[in-house]
Amino acid sequence: MLFDFIDIGMVRGFGTALVLIAFTCVTLWAYSGRRAKAFDEAANLPFADEQNKAAVRKDTP
Repeated sequence: MLFDFIDIGMVRGFGTALVLIAFTCVTLWAYSGRRAKAFDEAANLPFADEQNKAAVRKDTP
């Protein structure tokens, strides 16, 4: 047969290599300089509406 030389250990090795490559790619993408501005903006999203809430609280009795 064509695939007689492939056993479960080799399949697991390929799977591990694939996961390692995917992890490396995601890590490089996340720490790339081009994404820094977008991540900084996303990090400040919880504080984006603080001024609006403060204005509403002052106006309510």
